[in-house]
Amino acid sequence: MPAAARSISRRRGVLVTLGAGWVGYGALGILINPRQGTTELLSDITRWVPMTVLGWLWVAAGAVGIVAGLVVSCPRIQAAGYAALAALAGLWAAAFTIAIPGAPTAAGSACIWVSIAVAVVWVAGMDDPLPAHMRKGRSTWT
Repeated sequence: MPAAARSISRRRGVLVTLGAGWVGYGALGILINPRQGTTELLSDITRWVPMTVLGWLWVAAGAVGIVAGLVVSCPRIQAAGYAALAALAGLWAAAFTIAIPGAPTAAGSACIWVSIAVAVVWVAGMDDPLPAHMRKGRSTWT
């Protein structure tokens, strides 16, 4: 296994993976081809912030997540990456939840976005595993 592949922990891998997803969602799902239903259900947000700005926010948050996942020795940058990812998922969760009374179909999207936002926060609170040279050897029970 190459050294670069070994140096990315699962926790940082989540940052890179979700960051790439946020970039793709912002670019493809919001900037290039926003779905009509999504645009309508986000009307509480788009009153103040245009969809193009929201799309670029998703791209920027994804880029922050990717960079934070690739930086090895600075946990504070990882915290910024997780905050960027969770903030937009939380914004979407809030917008879809607010839209439920007027459009019950928003409930499914609200459930997914709440779950994603909470999962990102949970992973952010996990510890990276210790480097191999700092781990204790496995003992076997006899």
